[in-house]
Amino acid sequence: MSNAGERVLSALKQPRMRVLWPVGMLLFGGLFLYNLCTVYVRPYEMGVKQVILGGQTGIREGVYGPGLHWVTPGAERMHLFPTDLQVLEMADSAAEVGEGADHRVVRAIKIQTSEGYTVSADVTVLYRIENPYKVITQIGPGRLFEDSAVIPRAEQVLRRTLGEMDADDFYKGDQRDKAVAHAQKLLIEELETKGIKVTHVLLRQYRYDSRYQQAIEQRKIQDQSVFKNMAEAAAAQAEAEKNRIIAEGQATVQVELTRGDAEVSKLLSGAELYRRTKAAEGDLVVKLARAKGIELENAALRGAGSENMVGLKMADVLGGTQVIVVPTDGEGGVNPLDLNAALKRFDVKGL
Repeated sequence: MSNAGERVLSALKQPRMRVLWPVGMLLFGGLFLYNLCTVYVRPYEMGVKQVILGGQTGIREGVYGPGLHWVTPGAERMHLFPTDLQVLEMADSAAEVGEGADHRVVRAIKIQTSEGYTVSADVTVLYRIENPYKVITQIGPGRLFEDSAVIPRAEQVLRRTLGEMDADDFYKGDQRDKAVAHAQKLLIEELETKGIKVTHVLLRQYRYDSRYQQAIEQRKIQDQSVFKNMAEAAAAQAEAEKNRIIAEGQATVQVELTRGDAEVSKLLSGAELYRRTKAAEGDLVVKLARAKGIELENAALRGAGSENMVGLKMADVLGGTQVIVVPTDGEGGVNPLDLNAALKRFDVKGL
């Protein structure tokens, strides 16, 4: 026997150690039994009790929340399930998963599109356990809800819903989101009866096989060229239509301007005609008045007292003359009794 063993035996033989030894064994046994008969459910867990031995074996419907619960050793067992949000990651790249991830990670899902292309999709499924009793009775204990329910059902639903899309639909956000939303709805309906609530289905990345990727890119380039040509043709047509409208507008403006000039000329001609007509009418009235005056004057000269008027005219002609000496005979003689000859000599109209 070694020296250490001898020292232990020597210590046990001492009276004090002989008293403490049974007490220690009793405390150790009590602590062992306490741990054996109780189960601690942590704050982010729920427990379901299973009766193994006894009159009513099986799973109890009651759900145990966080805290310390009694479990009969050998006859009962407490199954624990997480209540916090669970993450299922479907991805091939470590960069997509993140370093030190503590959630379940499986390979990216392979999807066969309606055109026969293979698409590798990185998908994240978020869910939580709402009814652990349904989970353990319909799926099983432990983490079987991942391997037997969430993973296979998610892969099946995603392959079916995303496989209904064409290869081009993955580039279309509305089509892609619609398919993912439909997949989430189907997963909710299938897993909710098993006590699992799916909260989100996220399609984060999608990749085509390299041979198909090149074909799609080439086709996209061709489609974009077609769209570009169509856009340019539409732009040229719109430009031609704009020029046509501008030309028609300018022609309409010119026609209206010409029409306006014609109307102005017409108004000016009418105004000039009106002016000339009125001027002619005025001249006619003036001339008629003058003729009438002359006629009246002639009539007055032919009537009674005409001799007086002749005398007055002679007086006007000879006005300012005090003495006039004229010959009465010969070629330049003036007969004072011949008034007409006298008036002619002095540039006065005769009677």
